[in-house]
Amino acid sequence: MDNFSAVFFGEVMMRLGVRDHQSILQAREFDVAYTGAEANSAVSLSRFGVATHLVSCVPATDLGDACLNFFRQYGVDTAHVRRSGDRLGLFYLETGANQRPSKVIYDRSGSAITDLRTGELPWDDIFRGKNWLHLSGTAPALSENMAGVVKEACEKARNAGVTISIDMNFREKLWRWKEGCAPRVLAGEVMREILPLVDVIIGNEEDAENILGISADGTDVEAGKLNIGKYSEVASEVHRIFPQAAFIAITLRESLSATHNNWGAMLYDCSNGKSHFSPQDGDQYDPYQIKNIVDRVGGGDSFSAGLIFGLLSKMPPQRALDFAVAASCLAHSYPGDFNLTSLDDVLRLMQGQRSGRVQR
Repeated sequence: MDNFSAVFFGEVMMRLGVRDHQSILQAREFDVAYTGAEANSAVSLSRFGVATHLVSCVPATDLGDACLNFFRQYGVDTAHVRRSGDRLGLFYLETGANQRPSKVIYDRSGSAITDLRTGELPWDDIFRGKNWLHLSGTAPALSENMAGVVKEACEKARNAGVTISIDMNFREKLWRWKEGCAPRVLAGEVMREILPLVDVIIGNEEDAENILGISADGTDVEAGKLNIGKYSEVASEVHRIFPQAAFIAITLRESLSATHNNWGAMLYDCSNGKSHFSPQDGDQYDPYQIKNIVDRVGGGDSFSAGLIFGLLSKMPPQRALDFAVAASCLAHSYPGDFNLTSLDDVLRLMQGQRSGRVQR
């Protein structure tokens, strides 16, 4: 995939994870890693052979160096990461088990990237020779400044002929920067200005409802029950509002417990109004049953990376979706936010090799 090159813009931060399924109340030590929704996708896509370029901002400190080194080891270019600001954002992760859910505590207020302003990043240079820009709704959720920079990035990318994807990625704990405005309302206001600039809109089973007020009748996310057939209607309505979109993807996670999920996705082809589902048994949707999840954080980011790879590779929509779902299924088997699976691993799963048999 030497002919393709993708840009990922968003915050990178430190992840402090509790060990051995302990609660944060029990923890006396944490595992340190570095992460970020867009950067997670960049690592995964790099593993598939695509040149990936991270655009972000971290402090000019040892912490900033450690963070960037963490991504560089997986082939992600960091030449366009700005070095400024006083602090690196972080979050604490308590990994749940069985019926106890995982928990995330954010400590991202005032992080280096929130000081970025429009006009400060050299977008023309960044997009020169690039094919794709990927973003996440977590970026404009950080601050009013970042909302403006994300919109600017999309406008510059469109002018450069770069395909744009965004994972809506609603995080209620982050959309707090406008006083007196509820998170869902603020997210809706901001994302309705950004989404008209986007070619590929990605979300999970409840993002369209949380951000756009479009719901799938008969779905109860908290109970782990999705009315799969209704998501074609959700995607169709999203396309009606944003007619410039080429594809709309929705991941379909049924959480039966913290360690047992059903996993699949839908891809809506806006050119013909056709919905594709994956995985399938014959012509019926048949989700992957992931019964011993190692780490589910970053699962959506790995799906985005897989879908970008499939679409960049000019795969037919069904195969591109099959690839994205298989890749993100495997991501649940790795500790940490990165999907380190190889291209061959994904292709084997797509071919039906689900047993986990030892490779010798």
